[in-house]
Amino acid sequence: MNAKSFDLSGRIALITGGSRGLGRQMALAFAEHGADVAIASRKLDQCEATAKEIEALGRRALPIACHVGKWDELEGLVDAVYAHFGRIDVLVNNAGMSPLYESLEQMTEELFDKVIGVNLKGPFRLSALVGTRMAAGNGGSIINISSTGSITPSPHAEPYGAAKAGLNAITRSFAHAYAPKVRVNAIMAGPFLTDISKAWDMERFEAKAKQSIPLQRGGAPEEIAGAALYLASDASSYTTGSIITVDGGAGGNPGLVSAD
Repeated sequence: MNAKSFDLSGRIALITGGSRGLGRQMALAFAEHGADVAIASRKLDQCEATAKEIEALGRRALPIACHVGKWDELEGLVDAVYAHFGRIDVLVNNAGMSPLYESLEQMTEELFDKVIGVNLKGPFRLSALVGTRMAAGNGGSIINISSTGSITPSPHAEPYGAAKAGLNAITRSFAHAYAPKVRVNAIMAGPFLTDISKAWDMERFEAKAKQSIPLQRGGAPEEIAGAALYLASDASSYTTGSIITVDGGAGGNPGLVSAD
């Protein structure tokens, strides 16, 4: 295997939640390796800012405002990318949310539905829409961004953990549904120091990280890029239905926070 195995030249990637955090880092990494990138998130101005960074790397970018949790918006998102670029070779279902709530009994149905919608319903619908076109065309790669919370849900993130567990399940199911032309995998991310981590008690987190994470720290956002490039590229040509853990060795420790 050589560097060409990770080459994405001429490929088109769609990344949800691609304007910040892990999504932005994956978008930039894909562009650095030759891909053109469509960036989708709720806030168009943030998508446009990331699009400018991609264009500065010499690649084409398409910023699109879309709420991944709204089923009716997703067909339009896919149509827009196909209209602009002609195809999608890589889909990254990265958008996620895990809002705080006072207690389990006080969680509202509306908030529960939002968490399930963004973390599970949206990826299901997008994977179905894009996977069908990929399978009818030249194939492609679908990458779901899961969480270690899916295997060891932590207190105060129960709907999030349940949604990510569902995402793990549909990763394997879609790998069968769209085989052999479409590969479907997931990255099970542990605690990354993204914008979300700004709300953490960092002193407490760092103390727990030294005790519970072999690498003794949270991940830098750019450290997601290696796994994403592997799954997006020909380097993973014999990998499908897999869930790759990138968590510093934490192993889903329930005492630590994970973030998208």
